[in-house]
Amino acid sequence: MNHLHKKRTSSMTTTYISTIDAKEEFSELINRVSHNKERIILTRRGKEIAAIIPVEDLIHLQQTQNKNDLSDAVEALQEARSQGTVTLEDFITAIG
Repeated sequence: MNHLHKKRTSSMTTTYISTIDAKEEFSELINRVSHNKERIILTRRGKEIAAIIPVEDLIHLQQTQNKNDLSDAVEALQEARSQGTVTLEDFITAIG
């Protein structure tokens, strides 16, 4: 009993499949992800719980997160320079 449906977004195909069916088709799903760059969304009781994605997607996601982290760090440094900082001892005293 295969519970899967596909959704096409731009040039990427996303397939939704239950974890029960995915267990039976795991090798095939991995081939589809690696060769066809398909994204697989695993569901349990109709709820999306995990994804199998091409490694290129993961690398892109990690690079985006790194850029966001760097941007946040630069913003925090600018804020510290403009508003000043507090020593750890002063902070501990302030919070009691």
